[in-house]
Amino acid sequence: MQPVFLLTDLFVYGILLFVLWYIWHVRSDRNLRSNWRLAMQRPVAMVSSMVLGFFLVVALTDSVHFREALPSAAGQATQYSTEASSVLDKVLEPLAKARERSYSEPLSAVGFRKETFERDGVSVRDYPRLNFGGQHLTDPTQQLSADISSKTWSSLGLSFTIISLTLFLGLSWATVRTRQTFSVVWERFRKGQTAWPWRSMAITFAVMVLCITWVAVLSQGYHVFGTDRTGNSVLVFALKSVRTALVIGGLTTLVVLPLALLLGVMAGYLRGWVDEVIQYIYTLLASIPDVLLIAASVLLLQVFIDKNQGVFETALERADARLFFLCLILGITSFTGLCRLVRGETLKLRELEYIQSARAFGVSTPRVLWRHIVPNLMHLVLINTVMQFSSFVLAEAVLSYVGVGVDPKTASFGVMINTARAELSQSPLVWWSLTTAFGFMFLIVLSANLLADAVRDAFDPRTRLRSVTPVSANSKAGTEGAAA
Repeated sequence: MQPVFLLTDLFVYGILLFVLWYIWHVRSDRNLRSNWRLAMQRPVAMVSSMVLGFFLVVALTDSVHFREALPSAAGQATQYSTEASSVLDKVLEPLAKARERSYSEPLSAVGFRKETFERDGVSVRDYPRLNFGGQHLTDPTQQLSADISSKTWSSLGLSFTIISLTLFLGLSWATVRTRQTFSVVWERFRKGQTAWPWRSMAITFAVMVLCITWVAVLSQGYHVFGTDRTGNSVLVFALKSVRTALVIGGLTTLVVLPLALLLGVMAGYLRGWVDEVIQYIYTLLASIPDVLLIAASVLLLQVFIDKNQGVFETALERADARLFFLCLILGITSFTGLCRLVRGETLKLRELEYIQSARAFGVSTPRVLWRHIVPNLMHLVLINTVMQFSSFVLAEAVLSYVGVGVDPKTASFGVMINTARAELSQSPLVWWSLTTAFGFMFLIVLSANLLADAVRDAFDPRTRLRSVTPVSANSKAGTEGAAA
């Protein structure tokens, strides 16, 4: 086994290390720790984090690539496969190899369209049996519903066991930690009277376990989300698309942040000709339609790849290079909004008394920017970053739909939607590819938006004061009433 490091893999690892460093930094910073505690104590934020965490695990398992060793004779050098695989590919290998001839509906045992074939030596026109789906059934018309019901009940029993064991271990740990009786801990958990939203987290965990277990059990005998035109599992393609969506959102954000923060702070603090030049740059970029600029850049990259085939050893590396370049272009065309916001806030901060005092005491400009200006902008940067993540995920889908997004061989939700465009005009309607892409994108974008709302309310001083003031007023009124 030979490890393979793609460009996007390296940045995924870099983002993961940055997140781990930021968590360590939050633990050592009292203000950040209190703000994040305020955000995560909201049930909607914790639930969204759990859903995004599941998708992040899927993306990380799909970011560990390697080449398998090929069989070789004794004494010969080890040869490796020309195509790289990931850990997720190995997990989904049984489903990936269970290919059908063409379309098949979810949880079906027969083909989607009638075909002419021989049955018992007689030529008939009927729905053919699938190569994988429902092969263990002798008579699908009579046994299909009963078999799906049996597997569903089995998955429910397994899910109930996992959920019960996890809940019991969690409550036992809380009993030891709080030094209270099990009944008291259970009653507080049941009523939601805990500092952290453990009840909402438990419900979310139960739903996730139920869904994952049901899909895993039924996938052993069926295509749970059907197959596409080439007979490949839609579930496999959707899970592979999760990494593309998160890479687009995370890597593009990583490109936007330094550009917007550096140029915005310099324009707002230095002013003069520096401000004029930076305003001219981002105004010029904002005047060009994003789709046209991205389309021209991606097409130029594709021409370079076609003329220099030797630069990339495999098709996966060529597709990954296009994905990486798309993130760069999308970040360059999307930093203007945050840059304007940072510039305006810096113009306000530079006139405050503590900044004027620092300049009067001779503090250098880089130190003023790094120690006084940037820390007071981070709440705006963090809020804008979390809110832009979902917009980048949607942008990839739109760009791939119009044909200037990721490589057509790369699994992405935009490619699924673009393929479903032709399928929707067929009769009978092929609906499951579009529905699956919509469902996965809906969960990712909705979770990101809900988490962004919670982070905004916790880090924005104005919204935080509005949410805290009524509670403080009520507490004060209650104290005065008790004293009276």
